[in-house]
Amino acid sequence: MPGRARRRLARRTGLLSVALSVTACFLVVLSGAVGSVSVGPVDAAQIVIGHLVPGMPWMSDGTLTPLQDQAVWQFRLPRTLLAALAGAGLALAGALMQVTVRNPLAEPYILGVSSGASVGAVLVIVFGSAALGGLSLNVAAFAGALAACVGVAALARKNAELSPTRMILAGVALGTLLSAVTSYLTISTDAQNVVSVLFFLLGSVSAASMPSLIGPAVALVVAGVIAALLVRSLNALLTGDESAVSLGVNASRLRGLLLVVASLLTGTVVSVAGGIGFVGLVIPHFARIAVGADHRRMLPVTVLGGAVFLMIADLLARTVAAPTEIPLGILTAFVGAPFFLWLMRRDGAERAGFGR
Repeated sequence: MPGRARRRLARRTGLLSVALSVTACFLVVLSGAVGSVSVGPVDAAQIVIGHLVPGMPWMSDGTLTPLQDQAVWQFRLPRTLLAALAGAGLALAGALMQVTVRNPLAEPYILGVSSGASVGAVLVIVFGSAALGGLSLNVAAFAGALAACVGVAALARKNAELSPTRMILAGVALGTLLSAVTSYLTISTDAQNVVSVLFFLLGSVSAASMPSLIGPAVALVVAGVIAALLVRSLNALLTGDESAVSLGVNASRLRGLLLVVASLLTGTVVSVAGGIGFVGLVIPHFARIAVGADHRRMLPVTVLGGAVFLMIADLLARTVAAPTEIPLGILTAFVGAPFFLWLMRRDGAERAGFGR
């Protein structure tokens, strides 16, 4: 790539990253101001700053009520941050899966990880925690995702190596089987459990709390660090196995590592936010079209774009049909599918893997 084009892409990446970061901060304040308890945007910002920086005068001069403080800090801020973490995590997992199988249509759910997490969570909802040895819903969902990851890896091995084609086929088959198990559990359970099952399967961050942010945050940091350390190997893998091997990359071992990282990241997100589709499919394509396929530029935009996308979706979920809340999975499908089709029609879509 010529030096001028490289500098132009680097400048575009920087500007886009700054714009997405500012948008995310704006959405945190806006989300804190939206709800049944009346809180202005300035008040919401003051509450967040007041909790982060001790000694702020407005926290004790009576201008903010305890109800406003509770609404913003204990309910609205955690769900906004969880939406950001979930969106960033799913987007990063999607980007890693697409380079793992070298397929532009790959995303975390294609490997059955979401279906495995759903089976674990639904088992707890239907039979209760005690029947599963005291496992909580989050832990059971994570265990289901991990089991699905191990199953796909075992089925995808050919001649002691992971085959990209086998990974996709094994993921689709295993995901379909696990979805059938979930459907059977749903229709065979008591009526009062059906709503809980469906709400989890469609995704929601309405039950977010500060402690629930720890798992996704740790998973995102670990996955992000690993991806940053492997960025050159990821770029090499895009060129094909033979080229990657000639550059000193063990393609099979790298695929195995990326499968584990993406699956555990997805499982962690699904365990706290339920099944949310399209984020891992659309956002990496948006990033590639915007800044190119080089993972040094694409991954930061992917993470920030995923966070902003799901924060906007959560804000719409709370307001479009208020006081009824729309599950996130429905909104991401409504927004993601048309946006995905629009991306396909753009001239730069081939950089994202379309039209080949």
